[in-house]
Amino acid sequence: MKNYIIPVIGLLLASTLLMNAQEKTVVITTNIGTMKAKLYSDVPNHTRTFSDRAAKGEFNGTLFTRIINNFMIQGGSPDSKNAPAGARVGYGDRSTEILPEFREHYFSKKGVLAAPRQNDDINPQKKSDMSQFFIVHGKVYRPGELDTLELVANVPIRKKAMAQFYTPVREELNVLKTENPVEYNKRVIEINAKVDSVLRSTPGHLLFTDEQREAYTTIGGSHHLDGQYTIFGELTEGFDVLDKIARQPKDKYDRPTTDIRIITITVE
Repeated sequence: MKNYIIPVIGLLLASTLLMNAQEKTVVITTNIGTMKAKLYSDVPNHTRTFSDRAAKGEFNGTLFTRIINNFMIQGGSPDSKNAPAGARVGYGDRSTEILPEFREHYFSKKGVLAAPRQNDDINPQKKSDMSQFFIVHGKVYRPGELDTLELVANVPIRKKAMAQFYTPVREELNVLKTENPVEYNKRVIEINAKVDSVLRSTPGHLLFTDEQREAYTTIGGSHHLDGQYTIFGELTEGFDVLDKIARQPKDKYDRPTTDIRIITITVE
């Protein structure tokens, strides 16, 4: 039995450490309320960088500089500290950029924390600007809206795949449909499988998972952000504060007309 004690203890310790990493909590205290979030353990560079900046107090005293109802709220930018009323702020700091950590199982449902970034033309690697962050507010979609989004994104891909796999054998299939329905059905199934394979492997395709459909049609989100920005956490408390911030009056640059200040961000 002694031979098995050390490995078992090692596994228990590893499990405990993993649980502790998954339970790391962020407390975002603002002048209009508090939000809490959990940080994901499988985006370690983003979690560590965000936690380090929070520990150094670098977010304290900054503003939510950009708010768009039914989309997101963005804050933490260093140039917003002590910014005069009406000034354009939120430009971030490119010296804080790190490589993205995209994870397919995270998507832009309401409440997720993510890192903003510069546009692709000057940031082709999609590096994250860790001097600030945003929280998705989003909208609630109807199931039919999601179906339409998939259709619009996928039709060109399906047409191209059908031209490759179906068009060359169309006449042959028309004959089989009458003379040998069993073989016809078999061939159609094979063609559809090839088309689906091409669709799933083609960049730009869109197929919502069951989890995405559930979230987007209940709590909402901003699906068009999926795969474009690194998500590193999600709210667990304070969704009412998120709503309140997102709905504040704002100027033409989307800065709240009354400052929404981040008093402190702590990681527990």
